[in-house]
Amino acid sequence: MKFTQLTLLLLLGTMILSCKAKIEETNGLKGEAAIPDSLFQWKTESFADIQILRYRVPGFEQLAPKQRLLVYYLVQAGLAGRDIIWDQNYRHNLSIRHALNKIVDKYSGDRNNPDWRNFVDYTKQVWFANGIHHHYSSEKILPRFTQSYFQDLMEDSGTELDNMIIQCMFDPKIDSKKVSLDPKKDIVSASAVNFYDIGLTDIEVEAFYNDLKAATIDTLLSYGLNSKLVLGDDGKIEEKVWRLNGMYGAAIKKIIYWLEMAVEVAENPEQAKSIQLLIEYYKTGDLKKWDEFNIAWVENKSGDVDFIHGFVEVYNDPKGMKGSYESIVQITDFESSARMKALSDHAQWFEDNSPILSQHKKKNVTGVSYKVVNVAGESGDAAPLSSIGVNLPNADWIKEKHGSKSVSLGNISNAIGFALGSGVYDEFASTAEDISRYLKYGSLADKMMTALHEVIGHASGKLEPNIKDPATTLKNYSSAIEEARADIVALYYVIDPKLVELKLLPSTDAGKAAYDNYISNGLLKQLRRMEPGRNIEESHMRNRQMIAAWAFEQGKKENVISKISRLGKTYFQINDYTKLRAIFGNLLREIQRIKSQGDYTAARNLIENYGVIVDQRLLAEVKDRSSKLNIPPYSGFIQPEYNLVYDKKGRAIDVEVRYPKDFTIQMLGYSKMFGYLPPRN
Repeated sequence: MKFTQLTLLLLLGTMILSCKAKIEETNGLKGEAAIPDSLFQWKTESFADIQILRYRVPGFEQLAPKQRLLVYYLVQAGLAGRDIIWDQNYRHNLSIRHALNKIVDKYSGDRNNPDWRNFVDYTKQVWFANGIHHHYSSEKILPRFTQSYFQDLMEDSGTELDNMIIQCMFDPKIDSKKVSLDPKKDIVSASAVNFYDIGLTDIEVEAFYNDLKAATIDTLLSYGLNSKLVLGDDGKIEEKVWRLNGMYGAAIKKIIYWLEMAVEVAENPEQAKSIQLLIEYYKTGDLKKWDEFNIAWVENKSGDVDFIHGFVEVYNDPKGMKGSYESIVQITDFESSARMKALSDHAQWFEDNSPILSQHKKKNVTGVSYKVVNVAGESGDAAPLSSIGVNLPNADWIKEKHGSKSVSLGNISNAIGFALGSGVYDEFASTAEDISRYLKYGSLADKMMTALHEVIGHASGKLEPNIKDPATTLKNYSSAIEEARADIVALYYVIDPKLVELKLLPSTDAGKAAYDNYISNGLLKQLRRMEPGRNIEESHMRNRQMIAAWAFEQGKKENVISKISRLGKTYFQINDYTKLRAIFGNLLREIQRIKSQGDYTAARNLIENYGVIVDQRLLAEVKDRSSKLNIPPYSGFIQPEYNLVYDKKGRAIDVEVRYPKDFTIQMLGYSKMFGYLPPRN
């Protein structure tokens, strides 16, 4: 009898442990690396115009323990600075986030009524955007609950927030846009981004940096990249530099701590040197150190683990100078990179055969490296919304002399593909043939467009001798022109038989799929991201509409692209891909000329005439068609999380990865663990 009972107890215990293991596996605590993609939970939730996804980190388990420690330290370094992007985006963001988080954590009232649900949706939008301005349109996110309800929430949860900040949250007229590119306005004073003191004007900023450049010998430095421009106590304009003993010092101190840990487990001396230079840059704020870091970083092409870290992209600055904080940690996908190596190996062929003017071609394309990578962690401006490809460094002179690194974020693209499917494409495709072609080639065509954009596009062309910094000459159109330049290079070559010859694409039909998708997206699909009555200000959207609209107009006489109305729905159908490619070639020549010569007037005319104005009737139609698909226009990610494994002496010897599923828990946890900058009024 005792034996039978013991046996039953043992069996029951085994079943409980087995169930617990299954639950843990389902919750992402362990074992998800073994789950097939078809069974992995890619989507977790949706709110507003956003859906939250997860991504896997293929290859992490194949790294050596020391490499996994390197990944961990670099990911921690990235997260240590996440408060910086919040403060950069808007001066009151940290105070608002602190209040929202406390309410979510402490509120004891009814959590089932519509007002609470609207509050939660608003909070998640703010988390997603790293602030109270929309992550893409830069319009202020307006609460769909009353100010009095918010006051009740604060009182119940013991939360305090200055009345002036509350007014900034609810009044649509105060700080309405994070970034304004409207040439009819003073773009500095009209932008709420926290790069310039309130009251400073475009003319004053321009004059300050012109005087600074005139007073120095090194005109190649990225002036203004790592500082806020403020009015000093004496009334004079000065820079507050983002460095260890300067602005954001508390967060930068933690960044440095984790980077120093990373140096100890670097894969090779060259990698260690680049990380050490980044540390010196953070300590000093010296832009020469930033250039030295970028050169060392771009020249180190060995190792399995790499990273992007710093004040990098300048899209959030209306002047196109100041870098937003971001971090991406990545693991090389060697199989995919090997397949795509032919692209960087033949970079000179693409440059030589480009339709741009001969004086704008590089005679020797230097050091273009391309890899497909799997992201291990993102932070700052790189998360939760992620890019799918990156080309760095941004400085044209470094690219020309030392080369550049281009990466496609393979696991990010895969996650989006698994989660979204082809529903949006199917709705806006003009024919069944287009849909069939996209189903066959679409995924590969999208990846090739990203590769061509990053590897060939951003690394191509050269400036004329008198142009040192296109951001200075092209001003508020610089970002849109540069993205358009990279896109149009990709479009020109994605249909070229050379890609089939290099075995990068199976057929030029893949290029046709890319053309169909680009025209449909530029003229239709991307409008689902717009609000009624608005025109386009985001640089990437301006670029895409400009290219598609310009091509449509140029091809009207020969009916290269048809605008079709069928059962009340609008479609754009390409009738001649060869002629469309020639149109793209003409536009590429002009866009490269604009950048190479710093032609501000031509840039303004191109963007304003083709990339800004939205057909409001078409916008309403696209919004209506999209709403029925139940596929939000934006996707972002919950980040993987990593746990250290210790030996018996308490030494970290390895790292485990897990894939959490709760966006709210991660956002609250990040604020507690990495909240190094205090809220300020």
